[in-house]
Amino acid sequence: MTGAPGAPPRVLTVAGSDSGGGAGIQADLKTMLALGVHGMSVVTAVTAQNSLGVRGAWELPVEAVRAQYRSVVDDIGVEAVKTGMLASAELVETVAELLAATDAPVVVDPVGVSKHGDPLLAASALDSVRERLLPTATVATPNLDEVAQLTGVRVASEAGMREAARAVLAYGPRWVVIKGGHLAGDAVDLLTDGSEEHWLRAPRYDNRHTHGTGCTLASAIAAQLARGLTVPEAVAAAKEYVTGAIAAGFPLGGGIGPVDHGWALARGGPAA
Repeated sequence: MTGAPGAPPRVLTVAGSDSGGGAGIQADLKTMLALGVHGMSVVTAVTAQNSLGVRGAWELPVEAVRAQYRSVVDDIGVEAVKTGMLASAELVETVAELLAATDAPVVVDPVGVSKHGDPLLAASALDSVRERLLPTATVATPNLDEVAQLTGVRVASEAGMREAARAVLAYGPRWVVIKGGHLAGDAVDLLTDGSEEHWLRAPRYDNRHTHGTGCTLASAIAAQLARGLTVPEAVAAAKEYVTGAIAAGFPLGGGIGPVDHGWALARGGPAA
């Protein structure tokens, strides 16, 4: 299925809902709008959360997830897919099966815990992520906690990011972005396919309001892939976008506020 002439590229997020609007499908759709693509969603779980943490989470039935996905892909079509919170082994395996049959680049954000440390993926689902989901990924985007959860590799410095990348690539994604935001110093990420490397650096801003950073980066990569960029180009553009969003992050509620997905729009237009 191809889009109508003049229609923007179509990007689908398969993820959980964040009632506070800072992460999850809400962050994904805001990012997609800011980057000039048409965002669509498959809701996998509903969370009750705010700036202080996750108060509850309820996954949707497999039948509901499959029906959402098929209704979008079969009629509207997609030019990129991004996954986020998948909650359970059953949902991971269902989504992996759907992705394997979809002819579009896939960005897998292997969400394990929230910004506040709340678990968003059952421990029993880890093998399904490793064996079923990661092999579908054009790009996987784990942070250092997710790398440790999936591979057992613990990164304490920039020098350890290559080992982390090798461990994740062993599960089958074409490319991996090891996000080094939890390390000290500049915010550095490593993009590699096992042969070529791209080190992406940005200044670290003194701003605690970073809720939704991972969702936003993965969605930005998917948006740029849908616009026709190569993986290195898409990841570099996404890094620039999310860096601006972090710099403009704002307080909300009594805890950690969100990044500002509309920072570029406020300056006169969509982020390129």
